[in-house]
Amino acid sequence: MTATTAASTEDPRRAGPKRRRLGGPRHGAAGPLFVAPFMVLFLLMFLTPLGYAAYLSLFQERLIGGTTFVGLDNYVTALTDPLLREGVLRVAAFFVIQVPLMLLLALLFALALDSGLLRLARVIRLGIFVPYAVPSVVATLMWGYLYGPDFGPFAQLGEKFDLPVPHFLSDGWMLSSLANVVTWEFVGYNMIILYAALRTVPQELYEAAAMDGAGAWRIAWSIKLPALRPALLLTLLFSVIGSFQLFNEPKLLQDIAPDVIDSSYTANLYAYSLAFTGQQVNYAAAVSFLLGLVIVIFSYVVLFTANRRRTS
Repeated sequence: MTATTAASTEDPRRAGPKRRRLGGPRHGAAGPLFVAPFMVLFLLMFLTPLGYAAYLSLFQERLIGGTTFVGLDNYVTALTDPLLREGVLRVAAFFVIQVPLMLLLALLFALALDSGLLRLARVIRLGIFVPYAVPSVVATLMWGYLYGPDFGPFAQLGEKFDLPVPHFLSDGWMLSSLANVVTWEFVGYNMIILYAALRTVPQELYEAAAMDGAGAWRIAWSIKLPALRPALLLTLLFSVIGSFQLFNEPKLLQDIAPDVIDSSYTANLYAYSLAFTGQQVNYAAAVSFLLGLVIVIFSYVVLFTANRRRTS
């Protein structure tokens, strides 16, 4: 009986690990199954077109000989292309003008909402965010109507009250006009990111600072702004990518101001014009890859600068 009892007490211990070993691989295989739909779409919708574009950028369509392999000749031509260089520099100037203003407004709105001093804070927050929900095409058409020198309300009010009104669609004002449209669209989006980051700050820090005699401005400067650094870096990276991909706004305003916005006004618009207007698909692919490289370099510079300041 003693042997039987010992055997019976050993069986559950022996069976337990076997059940866990049998169940382990099943649970381990569930992870890749859940990730598989994303990986399939990522492969088909992103990596495959990207690889095909890289393949196209290595060829040229010639009158004699047809499609010919040229290696990196398209990239060499793009690096010396003055139209591409002007487009990249124009977008860089747009970034310098628009992004600091947009992020500053988003930061001020987020701090104001988080302070708890505003009445109807939810209504104000929704009102600031609503422009982001408006499609960029609709927003650009709306602002194009407002900018109109003949039929726009700004021009009509200036004429009625005999006030000078800038020609917002002129060469000197176009970049600022585009910056205004993009700022109107994306201030609310960046505000939500910063506001969400502020809501994660422990309330005890505010209470401790208030007990030490810190006012609202001191709390905002010493607690809230340091807590927002990761969120500000994230919004800055998004802004770098979005600025160098500027396309919808200049493309739509091109119909209103064709003398100011040409086919190479921005680098992204230039690549589009090469591919679909000039039928230079191979060269457009090379331009697109160089534009992506510019975005990677700018993003790396932003990250490197931010990390260096943090460590110092």
